[in-house]
Amino acid sequence: MPIELPSRKFLNLEAIKILAAAAEREAAARNVYVTICITDESGNLLFLQKADGLGLNTIEFAQRKAKYAAVYARPSAIAEEQLKGGNMGVLLFPGAFPLRGALPIKIDGQTIGAIGCSGAPSEVDEMICQAAIDTLLG
Repeated sequence: MPIELPSRKFLNLEAIKILAAAAEREAAARNVYVTICITDESGNLLFLQKADGLGLNTIEFAQRKAKYAAVYARPSAIAEEQLKGGNMGVLLFPGAFPLRGALPIKIDGQTIGAIGCSGAPSEVDEMICQAAIDTLLG
C-alpha cells in the first residue's frame, strides 16, 4: 500500500523575483539603498543583491539577519529586543544575530523562507522586508 507523502510550499524562482523586485521598489520609494537577502526555511542563500555604494559589511549583515529569521521562524528584531532587555544568552544561540531587519516568510503557519535587508536604518530594513512579503502574499 503506497504511503501519501506530505507536500510543502517553497520559494520558487518566480516568488524570489517578486520578493526582490518589491524590496527594490520599497527601498527606492524610501530613498535608501540596501542589500537584499532571501533564504529558504533553513537559512540557505537563495538570492543576494547589494546596492551600489553600500559597504561590503551589508552582505554579511543581510545574510545573518535572514538566516536568523528563517531558522528561528521569527523576526530578527526579537533577538535585538532580547539583547536590549539584558538577555546576553541570546548571543550564544547558534546563528544569532540580534539586529532588526529580517522577517520570516510564512504560509499557513509554516516558515518557507526569510528576507533580510541591510544598509538603511534597521527599522527601515524591516519595513522593506515587510513590503516585499506583503507583495508576495498579497
